Amino acid sequence: MKEQNKNKAGGFLGAVERIGNKIPHPFYLFLVLLVVVGIFSMIFRGVSVINPSTGEVAEVKGLFTGEGLTYIFKNMVANFINFAPLGLILTMTLGLGVAEETGFMGALMRRSMLSVPTGAVTFLVFLIGICGNIASDAATIIIPPLAAMIFLYVGKNPIAGIAVGYASTTAGFSANLIVAGTDALLAGITNEATAIINGPTIDITANWYFMAVSTFFLSIVGAVVTSRIIEPRLGKYELKNEIDLKSSDITDIEKKGLKNAGLATLIFILVISIASFPQNSFFRNPETGSLLVRSTLMSSIVPLLFLMFLMQGIVYGKTVGTIKHSDDVPALMANAMKGMSGFIVLAFVIGQFVAWFNWSNLGLVLSINLSESIQEAGFVGIPLFIVYMLICTLINLFIGSGSTKWSILAPIFIPMFSLLGYHPAWTQLLYRIGDSSTNIISPLYTYMPIILAYMNEYDEDSGIGTLLSLMIPYSVAFLVFWAILAIVWYLIGLPLGPGAPIML
Repeated sequence: MKEQNKNKAGGFLGAVERIGNKIPHPFYLFLVLLVVVGIFSMIFRGVSVINPSTGEVAEVKGLFTGEGLTYIFKNMVANFINFAPLGLILTMTLGLGVAEETGFMGALMRRSMLSVPTGAVTFLVFLIGICGNIASDAATIIIPPLAAMIFLYVGKNPIAGIAVGYASTTAGFSANLIVAGTDALLAGITNEATAIINGPTIDITANWYFMAVSTFFLSIVGAVVTSRIIEPRLGKYELKNEIDLKSSDITDIEKKGLKNAGLATLIFILVISIASFPQNSFFRNPETGSLLVRSTLMSSIVPLLFLMFLMQGIVYGKTVGTIKHSDDVPALMANAMKGMSGFIVLAFVIGQFVAWFNWSNLGLVLSINLSESIQEAGFVGIPLFIVYMLICTLINLFIGSGSTKWSILAPIFIPMFSLLGYHPAWTQLLYRIGDSSTNIISPLYTYMPIILAYMNEYDEDSGIGTLLSLMIPYSVAFLVFWAILAIVWYLIGLPLGPGAPIML
């Protein structure tokens, strides 16, 4: 292990680690960016362009002028409260917190993974792992060790199981069969950015069709990489000590809890379906009657998911005994919110950054100039998409938080792509591909040490180099084939989600 640590200090990965360690905490990063935005707003104060979408003149305003300082101090609280992702994420956390704290999410994942047929184990573990992001970061902690046990059960190398669990939950984080918290978080930031040019807002379902197809597509790609590269490289695993595989079994009371929660979920879905069926339902778009495009149902996804997770957690908790009194429910919610304190602190400073950037018109002027330069150079379409995804990939190696990166990139690229004729949903989707694919090879990713600890349970000589050598094939394959899927989707012109085309 000492030699491994010494070797990883050199080369490209060592350089990435050294540079990454010098990047300050995102809170201080955004404080620096606030100062940078203020300085640039003064340098380019008075620079103006014609907004092609409105025909009006847009001029850079100085933040450190009397007018700018008045705006900063008068709107500091409002900029924080009105930061769109804040309410969305906190609402989801309240519901998910109950589901996680009662043990429902963990039992559901164990039950699903232990029932996987031997012949399709890798594909199905990938499928479940990718969909695991509905539980946010919890999936990254729960699925890899369980996948290792599954692989042991079917005679495969458990370290390959850890690799599959980590790659699926982390490199495939953006994909899912259903709308998840990631959709809510990114859509909120996207809508903040598209307001710069008064562009169209998007629903959290804007990338749903593409991401649902991506879930199956990436599961196939991941299974092929595992069977062709990862498993042959690892070879056969020799069990060196007795491992208690029964620890992952589902108890009778847990089975009963999952059954009751499943029945409650079916009733919940049935009630929503019945309420949505009438043509004059309040869930429909009042003007068109649509259930998918700009409807109350689509706008209510977050509250509905909150209620569903809350109900599942309560039913499961009451069944297995993790909820014994009505006071336990708000206590579980409060406990879940403790983990969001860091996000709330970040939301304060990010909210100021987004607001300052928008008010100064720097993003608008920069986007118009960039879009005009790109149009003059003829640099549009597929080459533009590829370069943009690579930029997101590179930045992901140095900044771990997806919301942090998107908060920086969205105010620049959303307006720029919009002025080139591309819908904000498409710009957001390309970001998600570039960002998600390289999570597993970023030395700054929070859960990498935890995955190393899981690997050391089966091979004490495994180090960061071992993990990276296993993850790089997944990262490259996901990035390449996911980008190809996006380009094919673009060429065919399929919608990305309900009411979310590729072109404006």
